[in-house]
Order: sequence, then C-alpha cells, then structure tokens
Amino acid sequence: MNEAAAADADATFWTPRILLSFLLISLIWGSTWIVIKDQLVVVPPVWSVSYRFLAASAAMFVVIALRGQSLLLDRRGQFWAILLGLSQFALNFNFVYAAELYITSGLVAVMFALLMVPNAILGRVFLGQRITAGFVIGSVIAIAGIAMLFVQEYRQAPVGGSAVFIGIGLTLVAIMCASTANILQAAEGAKAHPILTLIAWAMLWGALLDGMFALATVGPPVIEMRLGYLAGVLYLGIIGSAVTFPIYFGLIREIGAAQAAYTGVLVPVVAMLFSTLLEGYVWSPLAMAGAVLAIAGLVYATRARRPRLPRVPA
Repeated sequence: MNEAAAADADATFWTPRILLSFLLISLIWGSTWIVIKDQLVVVPPVWSVSYRFLAASAAMFVVIALRGQSLLLDRRGQFWAILLGLSQFALNFNFVYAAELYITSGLVAVMFALLMVPNAILGRVFLGQRITAGFVIGSVIAIAGIAMLFVQEYRQAPVGGSAVFIGIGLTLVAIMCASTANILQAAEGAKAHPILTLIAWAMLWGALLDGMFALATVGPPVIEMRLGYLAGVLYLGIIGSAVTFPIYFGLIREIGAAQAAYTGVLVPVVAMLFSTLLEGYVWSPLAMAGAVLAIAGLVYATRARRPRLPRVPA
C-alpha cells in the first residue's frame, strides 16, 4: 500500500479535516433553503433557478480550468449531462422553489432528508443494491417524525391548510426528480466521464432548460436589482453549488458515501434552525418530538443501509 492509500485508509469521519468538511457542507446546504425563500419575492421562481445555475456552471468551469482538467465532454458525456441537467437542475429545483411558496423552507429541507427512500427503491430496481430490514425500519420511523412535523405546519399555515398539501406534493415530485438524478449519476455511462466536468455541463444544460421553460411560461427575463436578491443568486450558485460539490465528492472518495451521507441528517437540523430564526417557525411539543423522531430514524436508516449513492442538496 502506498502512502496516499495508507492516508486514505487512516482517514475517518472524526479526522479533523474531514469533520470540518462535513460540518461546512451541512451548514451551507442547511442555509440554502432560507436563501431560496428570499428569491421568491419578485422574480418568477423559474428565472431564479436559471440564474442560479448559470452562476454555478460558470463557477464550476472556472474551478475545472484552474485544476487543469478538460472542459469538454464527448457526445455520450453530453447525453448524460443533459439527463442530469433536466432531472436535477431543472425539474428538481423548479419544484423545490415552487414548494417554498406554500410551506416553510425548513420543512422542505426536512422532507428532502427522506431522499434516501426513493434512492433505495430505485437503486434496488436499476442498480441491484440491497435494502436491509434496518433501513426499512429506520425509514418508517423517520416518516412518522416527518408526519408529526407536518401536522404542526398544517396548524400554523397562514394561507389555509390546503397550501400545506400543495407544498408536500411539490416537494415529493422534487424528491423523485432528485432521486432520478442520483441514480443517473451512479450509472456506468455517467461514471465514465469526469464528475466535475459532467456536473458543470449538467448545470449549464439545466440553466438553459430553465430559461426556455421560463420564456414559454412566464415571459421575458425578470431580474430584481435588490442587493439581497443578487447576493442570494451568487450564494446559491457559487457557495451552495459550485463550492460544495467538490468538497462533498472529496468526502466520498476518502470516507465513502455511507458516512458522507450523514450530511442528509444534519442539513435539516440546520435548515429548521434558520427557519426558526428568520421565518418565525414555532416549535410545539409535537413538532419537537417529530424532529427528534425524524432524525433518529434517518440516523438508524443511514447506518443500516450503508448507502453508496451520493445525494445532491438544494
């Protein structure tokens, strides 16, 4: 075993640089949900999504160039990039932004933590990955906790309870789109291409698809010149997308996707804290119990399954 391999073998979740990377990713991805909420004031959501991934793809291409890697993909690579762009950076994010018109950002994040469930099902169907009994038990516990949180949200909904169910439906569709993207990323055809270059092109294709859909549905581009909006676009595109992806994939290489996936447990906690501070979310005993139950179930399910698929955050 060479020195590099030995260093990788010695790396654990509690290695300081790995733990710091894990916490940084969780903090960034946990904060993106509240920033998305601020993007919905004036600009149609689909245009905000398009701007975000134009910024993200530009930043990714800069990173790739600085690393001295190729910026180009062959025809097969572009095919996979288009599929990823459509499922992850077009459909998924448009449904996420739309969902936040109806429910709090923190609850969208909590619900997204259950991405492991369709990942497991689709992974079993298309990739032959095994689903353990422990994963099923943990998922049921987590879903029960999520249900308790949504009871609290239904009671607090200012625009009527039906809005909560619309938000739930939109989030569920977004989760399925994100899960499809995860399965695509794990396919052999996608893995044959450099992951950073593939993601950069996928973001660009996603932005172009978002722009085409926006033109067809809401008309010409709309931009809000408010500093907070412009800063939010850059934060979501550069920090929330281009910065975190390389770090996250670095974690997967060093400690494996199983432990890297623990970000999916901590991200909702961070998101709910932001929602409490900035959106006025009120914690009832039912909501607190639901949050504890959801996180406990997610931890149990993650440990039981040892998932191999990387999850892509908001």
